[in-house]
Amino acid sequence: MTRIPSVDEILVGYMNGVFPMDVDGHVGFYSCNPRAIIPMDGFRVPRSVRRGLRDTAFEIRINSAFERIVDACGGPRHDGEWLSARLGARYIELHELGIAHSVEVWHSGHLAGGLFGIALGSLFTSESMFHRVSNAGSAALVACHAHLTLQGYTLWDIQMTSPHTERFGAIEIDEDDYLRRLAEALPR
Repeated sequence: MTRIPSVDEILVGYMNGVFPMDVDGHVGFYSCNPRAIIPMDGFRVPRSVRRGLRDTAFEIRINSAFERIVDACGGPRHDGEWLSARLGARYIELHELGIAHSVEVWHSGHLAGGLFGIALGSLFTSESMFHRVSNAGSAALVACHAHLTLQGYTLWDIQMTSPHTERFGAIEIDEDDYLRRLAEALPR
């Protein structure tokens, strides 16, 4: 196994448009071209999701169970494991520094879903999400958008699209456009 990058190295990576992944025991930095974002003013809630959220009593919390969110997002997945326990520990360090944040969806007192990401300036980069209850992942996206809008974020990076995020308005942009938007969003 290779050395895991420090918190400072990870932050420099994000500021340069790359993100860490633990692939086959090696933590490296990666980029996507095209890059997926959810435009803050282009976010939409599909009618079926709106109905599902209305019919389910979810409670939304911010940063109350960060470690549990990271644990739920980590481990092997159908497309491989990128969030190992050791990389997850770095995200927990970033949370303790006030840089990494979670949006949690609770149902009947249980953690039903959520997401976590990194906040730098007016950039929020969603790293991963999960759900255990139907519509909990959608609720996390809706709550995250509401929070980011309220806080004045301008760039919501999701790295790669999926059919699910496309329903909410996710688009792909080329690397030059992403880096331009990133430069505008980072603190000066």
